[in-house]
Amino acid sequence: MNMDHPTEELVLLVNERDEAVGTMGKLRAHQEGALHRAFSVFLFDDQGRLLLQKRAVGKYHSGGLWTNTCCSHPRPDETVVDAARRRLREEMGIDTEVAPRFSFLYKAHFENGLYEHELDHVLFGQWSGVATPDPDEAEDWRYMHLHEIAADMALHPEHYTIWLRTCWDQVCAHAPTRDKSPH
Repeated sequence: MNMDHPTEELVLLVNERDEAVGTMGKLRAHQEGALHRAFSVFLFDDQGRLLLQKRAVGKYHSGGLWTNTCCSHPRPDETVVDAARRRLREEMGIDTEVAPRFSFLYKAHFENGLYEHELDHVLFGQWSGVATPDPDEAEDWRYMHLHEIAADMALHPEHYTIWLRTCWDQVCAHAPTRDKSPH
């Protein structure tokens, strides 16, 4: 437990090889730009479309932006897969299997002074149902084909989160082959 703020959620600090080096309160990690473990879930429907969420405006950063199905941080004692399934249920009301595909490292600075400095594990899953998002987490959702997202992201990159834009090419390379349209 974090002694500075006993109720604050902790993130797992890692080095660039994804080896645990400690823990820190989530807000402090984002204030200091400390490298920590994160995950991003991408759910595809039976047509190969990606389920996107629009982050709630009240989020501490990137509010109101479109992003992948779900993203967050595993707790220090939690596997990435278990954390991804937990957050899918909490954020989007979805319970489905997910599997790791790749990971990437990125650092971004936001207008509010916070940083994302994450080793982000990307997981894919299959879901063709209806999402029931927690309104504190996501204010909207929709399915889109990858080529539609790519075209919109090229025209309006400011409508999408930095981590989605950063890993987009890798997502397309690993995505299900049902979406045969050009990316």
